[in-house]
Amino acid sequence: MVKVANKAGYTEEFDFAELPVAEPMQRSLAAAFAARSRGWNSHQSARGYWKRLKSFCIFLSGLESPPQDLDGLTAAMLKRWRALHIGTTAGRGTLAMVRWLLMHDPRLAAGPVAEELARRVPRGKRSKQSYEDAERERVVLSAQRQFRSALLRIRENTRLLEQWRAGDLADGSREEKIGRILDRIADTGDVPRTLMPSGGSIVTNHRLLGGNNTKATWGRLFLDRMELTALAVLLTDRFAWNLSVYDWMPAPTRAPSAGETTSVTYQLQVEKRRAGGGWWFSTENITDSGADSQGRLISQALEATAHGRVLASRLQPGTDLLMVSRKHHRRRDHRNLDRPRPVGPLSFGVSDGDAQWWAHGHRLGGSPFQRSRRTTVTREGRPMQHTRGTHESVYMLPDQRVQRASQGVFEDGAHEALAQARAVVLAAKITDGPDPSHQETAIVDCADETTSPWPDPEGGCGADFLLCLACTNAHVHPGHHPRLAHLHEQLQGLRSALDDRTFGARWSDHLLRLEDLRGKVGPAAWQAALTRVKDTDRATVQLLLKGELAP
Repeated sequence: MVKVANKAGYTEEFDFAELPVAEPMQRSLAAAFAARSRGWNSHQSARGYWKRLKSFCIFLSGLESPPQDLDGLTAAMLKRWRALHIGTTAGRGTLAMVRWLLMHDPRLAAGPVAEELARRVPRGKRSKQSYEDAERERVVLSAQRQFRSALLRIRENTRLLEQWRAGDLADGSREEKIGRILDRIADTGDVPRTLMPSGGSIVTNHRLLGGNNTKATWGRLFLDRMELTALAVLLTDRFAWNLSVYDWMPAPTRAPSAGETTSVTYQLQVEKRRAGGGWWFSTENITDSGADSQGRLISQALEATAHGRVLASRLQPGTDLLMVSRKHHRRRDHRNLDRPRPVGPLSFGVSDGDAQWWAHGHRLGGSPFQRSRRTTVTREGRPMQHTRGTHESVYMLPDQRVQRASQGVFEDGAHEALAQARAVVLAAKITDGPDPSHQETAIVDCADETTSPWPDPEGGCGADFLLCLACTNAHVHPGHHPRLAHLHEQLQGLRSALDDRTFGARWSDHLLRLEDLRGKVGPAAWQAALTRVKDTDRATVQLLLKGELAP
């Protein structure tokens, strides 16, 4: 028996005697499970591994000679197990989980079995994609309409309640009677009810309230679970928070301000346990400076959940969670101990079931949270509650919208790379001999300096002589080869003496052009030219390298 405690301190038991394998195998798997469970903080993680481990044991029990313990596993068994699961995304997940549990057993640390366990389990292609613009607009509008309607309802009834508590309503008036009921709702979470002989109950003042549905009764001051889910959809679209964040998110506090009166800054604590111990919490500062600011949604969330948070704190002192809603069924069992336990008629956070039910009610294809988070992250183009590596590999690179939007960037980059490549290719013409009409420069002959790509303000060419090889007016004949071959040799020596940044900025392009020339002349002729280098060639090259030879 293995007990796993979640972050709230509740334990769940896993009985390994239920597994269809021999008792020694049960004990070994229990030990491996217990050792790895120290890194888990939720029962959901434990149940996921338990489900895969049970599947592995069913596989082993179906073999002709099932192993009695882990040291009885063979590479052939594991190959067969891998072949059964490698073809599907769910199967690859099962392989990865079971492999992670088994590979730390000392008996499986060496040999063919260890080699089989060490085989990488490839990741499947990610099916979740960000929303297209029309899809996102549909999701956001659905959430805005539902939450906005709830906020206006709560705001109107809160104003009436405050008037009643201040004694501003006429005695006996309809508003005064409703104000008294609102005070009861705020204190207990429900309206007065009359018990019927059948054992059921009805709303005592349903005619005064205009009905007995939730919006006419306790919904006057509290969000229901679907309205809270709509708020979470809007928060994810704005801040890219995970669905699990909403279960335990504390109500934000106001950050200190230096005399600011037109805006308010909230401090929110965001929990992300997958980041590992010591990195579970981060604080985000979000400012409400107007209707279009990010913090306006936080202000509205605080307003819509105010009565729920006050009632929760009164029923269970110390409770201060932001995402609170009123349950439809007060006596419904709470079985998921990874999530906050209800307080009286109130529940906290948004479950996977809430997300699916909300999507079904709005005729969406599925829970919007993963796709909304991905949409926001790719829209912002920066890591949001995750690392740079995760941002690039999980969110940006696999996303089809990002890929389509990047095509223009890739094209521009390719054109720029092509332009740079052309800039460092030899542009001078290679000839068999000198032309008397050409003017000799330090390294080549120039056909027309008046049409230079780098004109001098005072006339003529203003380029460094080394740039002659990048000019279409330049001509190179065999008489230039010794000096250019010596210059190439000297630049190679500089390459080993200088750091990469300095050499790349000053000499790299010139060296590439000389190497291009060397390839066109031929290695044999180039090497022969080095034997014909004269003292004047060496002196000229030294002046060029020192920058002392003016153009």
